[in-house]
Amino acid sequence: MELAVAMLLILLSLASWCVLSEGRLLVDMTLVSDASNIGAFCLDGSLPAYHLHRGFGAGASNWLLQFEGGGWCNDIQSCLDRAKTKHGSSLYMNKLEDFNGILSNDASLNPDFYNWNRVKLRYCDGGSFSGDAKFDNGTSVLYFRGQKIWEAIILDLLPKGLGNADKALLSGCSAGGLSSFLHCENLYRALPTNTSVKCLSDAGFFLDERDITMNYTMRTFFENLVSLQGIEKNLDKTCTSFLDNPKLCMFPQYFLNYMTTPFFILNTAYDVYQFHHALVPPSADMNGDWKRCKLSIASCTPKQLDILQGFRGDMLAALSSFLKDSTSGGMFINSCFAHCQSETQETWFALGSPSIQDKTIAEAVGDWYFSRNISKLIDCAYPCDASCHNTIAQVQMLLVS
Repeated sequence: MELAVAMLLILLSLASWCVLSEGRLLVDMTLVSDASNIGAFCLDGSLPAYHLHRGFGAGASNWLLQFEGGGWCNDIQSCLDRAKTKHGSSLYMNKLEDFNGILSNDASLNPDFYNWNRVKLRYCDGGSFSGDAKFDNGTSVLYFRGQKIWEAIILDLLPKGLGNADKALLSGCSAGGLSSFLHCENLYRALPTNTSVKCLSDAGFFLDERDITMNYTMRTFFENLVSLQGIEKNLDKTCTSFLDNPKLCMFPQYFLNYMTTPFFILNTAYDVYQFHHALVPPSADMNGDWKRCKLSIASCTPKQLDILQGFRGDMLAALSSFLKDSTSGGMFINSCFAHCQSETQETWFALGSPSIQDKTIAEAVGDWYFSRNISKLIDCAYPCDASCHNTIAQVQMLLVS
């Protein structure tokens, strides 16, 4: 009897998994077995990983690489804590990854890239795949080897077809979107000269912005990150030689104009991560005056809305030369209160997706990549965009999950 009940529970569990998996593309994880040869390790010393779903048909020789996001760690304690999670160790990563949005293999959901080889690079270094250092105090060891992880994954993929790619698109969201900025030129150099290489950053245009108390909270955070993880030597050399403070070259606004590979910037002008962590970080709102505004934009006071409009103005100013002078660049800057819009189907390409001039994000990116149309779109200021459907509270839940 107990055996029968156990078998029934197993069958029900399998049936439940099949229902949950129906219509979803779940892709196996691949550990980079040779990564240790070049010293490429996650924070805890485990091997780095990625998920690959093969392309087919006309897209069989095209490749889309997407950096996973997930914040950063910029001091020893936060990195030790991170090393015990999926963002610091492949031991804790889910072995199956859900591919949707820009990674979907459904032509009706991802019309331009559905049949490409699509790769998700798992994030386990805490430094946007850019560090090269090691911490060892005799008791604890941390590997800050993001740059090596990037190199190891590329070396693993080259003989699997990436080395013969006709077209390639490097993408990423949040910390992964910053990685796209940082590694775009690297991918171009790693592939044959006849490969069409382009890059996309989603919610990765982090601003060097003062917070509401006039402190450079995000700047200090990035400076500590660069110092801890040995990132400075991997930043754009033209930028680091030009700025008095080379650590600022972690911010895309300072090296964007030096990039030569075609680039698309997807960002909201009211990026929720930057709103909550750069513009109004907890340290700048000890009394909780912004708590209600952070939960719902409808609860913001007129003064708070003015500050948010000022943040939008600063972002557009930082992008002005790219907008005006870049002949190969693309842009989709909308006015939603969101963070990351290419990874989820409802914001990438679906009925009711965010749009500018009746064009969805997927359509704008596709137009840019395939040179079908000029694709530099900037939304009017909040509250004009009726296509936005992400609330701050929903996004905040995603940010802390």
